[in-house]
Amino acid sequence: MRAQRDELMARLARAKESSAHGEAKDEGDRATASIASEMSAAQQSQTQNMVRALNAAIARLDSGEFGTCLNCGQEIGLKRLQALPWARYCVVCQELIEQ
Repeated sequence: MRAQRDELMARLARAKESSAHGEAKDEGDRATASIASEMSAAQQSQTQNMVRALNAAIARLDSGEFGTCLNCGQEIGLKRLQALPWARYCVVCQELIEQ
């Protein structure tokens, strides 16, 4: 999880660095740059959310609470944790929350 978080943080840094470069010359270039900037911002936001989720999972791992549902206190299934290591809830509670 820590390696995945570190990779995402490096990706964020690269994205911020690349968005700071370049100046559009004509209206078409500016429109294309604007769309690219919006897409980059959305991807950065999604990546930041993932980093937060991974940091929370790492904190639960360090505190010994990893793998326990934050809602019902039951153990989160191994297959769920393998698929989503940052999962905070068991499948049943996650389905209830999403309803």
